Amino acid sequence: MATGKIYQQLLSMKRKGRSGFAVLVDPDKSAPADMPYLASLCNDAEVDYVLMGGSLVLADNLDACIQRFKAESDIPVILFPGSPAQVTPYADALLYLSLISGRNPELLIGQHVVSAPAVKASGLEVISTGYMVIDGGTPTTVSYMSHAAPIPANKPDIALCTAWAGELQGKHIIYMDAGSGARNPISKEMIQKVSSHIALPLFVGGGIHTPEKVYENCKAGANIIVVGNAIERDPMLIRELSQATKVATSEVEQ
Repeated sequence: MATGKIYQQLLSMKRKGRSGFAVLVDPDKSAPADMPYLASLCNDAEVDYVLMGGSLVLADNLDACIQRFKAESDIPVILFPGSPAQVTPYADALLYLSLISGRNPELLIGQHVVSAPAVKASGLEVISTGYMVIDGGTPTTVSYMSHAAPIPANKPDIALCTAWAGELQGKHIIYMDAGSGARNPISKEMIQKVSSHIALPLFVGGGIHTPEKVYENCKAGANIIVVGNAIERDPMLIRELSQATKVATSEVEQ
């Protein structure tokens, strides 16, 4: 079991039924010069985590984006890599993703073998992640790049069994993602089904645009809500979306 600081925070959220908010930054869509402004918004909104990474990362911005962000903020930066090349020691932790919803051996273990030396040498807190792609109503980059069919949106039992498989294999967290640009976010019924039957922290992302949906997902049992596309279009949403997780958590603690 992982014992790093960030993972212990996530476990505590799970045990207490709390929720947090993470901003997803794609270095292909953001420049290092954008980071001070983003850091200011995240600091003011008391964002819990910033995830950095993307399915492609064509631009050589990852290291510089992380360094510029961390110069302005103490919010932990967690790598959300789309390939073994997206490993850098400048972050605080790494979501070591295994696509357990697919049947592509490269994304189950192949790329991990390639990246293992760099990951071991990085000194990062490594969080083994059971990554599950859920059908969001439109083809997404992750589905195309992974050559894997997503879990049907109306099959919560399949999602639960997949999450159980990840838990039994020793994953540290489960991450359910409808994908960047998803038309439909993951249903509260699926989130509740999975969250209520696993002991692992649950990340949920894809297609989330409103504080109402953030709040609904938190109440259904998501521990970390991840939003990227909506914030790229309107960075001022960060405060509203982050506040929704805090409202949901305050109701749990009352």
